[in-house]
Amino acid sequence: MADTSQHDTQWSSARAVANVSRRHRSELILKGLGLGAISIAFLMLFLLLSSLVSTGWQAFTQTHVRMEFTISPERVHADNPAGGNYRAVVQDAMVAALPGLPEADARKMAAILSNSAQFTLRDRVVARPGLIGSTITLKVPASDPYDQLNKGLIDRETPEANRRLKDPEIGAFDQLVAEGRITKPINWALITNADSRFPELAGLRGALVGSFYALLTCFLLSFPLGIGAAIYLEEFAPKNRMSDIIEININNLAAVPSVVFGLLALAVFLNMFGLPRSAPFVGGMTLALMTLPTIIIATRAALKAVPPSIREAALGLGASRQQVVFQHVLPLAMPGILTGTIIGLAQALGETAPLLLIGMNAFITAAPSTPFDAATALPTQIFIWADSPERGFVSRTSAAILVLLGFLVLMNAIAIFLRNKFERRW
Repeated sequence: MADTSQHDTQWSSARAVANVSRRHRSELILKGLGLGAISIAFLMLFLLLSSLVSTGWQAFTQTHVRMEFTISPERVHADNPAGGNYRAVVQDAMVAALPGLPEADARKMAAILSNSAQFTLRDRVVARPGLIGSTITLKVPASDPYDQLNKGLIDRETPEANRRLKDPEIGAFDQLVAEGRITKPINWALITNADSRFPELAGLRGALVGSFYALLTCFLLSFPLGIGAAIYLEEFAPKNRMSDIIEININNLAAVPSVVFGLLALAVFLNMFGLPRSAPFVGGMTLALMTLPTIIIATRAALKAVPPSIREAALGLGASRQQVVFQHVLPLAMPGILTGTIIGLAQALGETAPLLLIGMNAFITAAPSTPFDAATALPTQIFIWADSPERGFVSRTSAAILVLLGFLVLMNAIAIFLRNKFERRW
């Protein structure tokens, strides 16, 4: 009883109580710091996403104007429909739509329509020459200043001298609104159009196709090479100084800045081998060099996670070393390998610096038809638009970032799904 009483007295002493209280305070402080760090991270993420959404959602709609175009034989000759004066046809349509304005002023208001209106008309008439002499109704995009006005991005209360659109121009646009000619549908052209110097026409199709070809090339090169190298290093390579040096260099390459791989591609693929500049195939090879170390490390980790008993059981039943690896170990490690590969490809999708160095930031107005055609990629398209002075590209830059983030989230979600579905716990 005396020993027990003495022990209780030690734990109930002022010094012991103070130590326990100090440990509890330290634990609470540590938890508070952790929760604070997580809260700050979520706050920064919320600010980023809210900023992108508040700026970029406007790009997912586009102002259109419904107009009646009279294809008169005086403007477009039947023997040469492609050489017609379609700009004058557009101006004639605006004069008819704004009868309250003098003809000279109404012709100037043709600037409300995008510059693509005349080319859309030309393509229609060239495809169907029988339209000459008739009137057709089309919905064409509004030019960028009027699109900004319709979306409320131009303040009408700003003094006219400091405003991009003057009062007569705003009045003419309001007249078209009053007549029900103005609509604001979903901007599918953001996905279906290639790049353009006019914001209302610029889209991501070329960048999406270029990114697809680049990632396809990256996958076809890095996936088999990475898995083959990892299998050899983990299962067959002798454990000596040379294999240690190779392993150290692979780990170091995984931490090398991506711009270094861009410089390597510029020196080797473009300058030495003379491969085409701005081609997704070259971009894919560059991204493959950058992704290889990640795939090798992930594959080796997945192979190590397979219990040694699998190998020992297969060897005990008479299987060769090669049969053990390719028929037993590799299938069990494949979910981890696929997860690491998808994460590596997602990282490659967001890389900008190596693609800039090989010229995938050129102004390309058509989507590439092959991996060897000049193209851009999603990150470089964002870079191009962010550097454009037109105000309409501000919202399109944010919209392109949201599209890129959507693809990254999708790829990571696929990786998580594969890991949870096929992962085995030993």
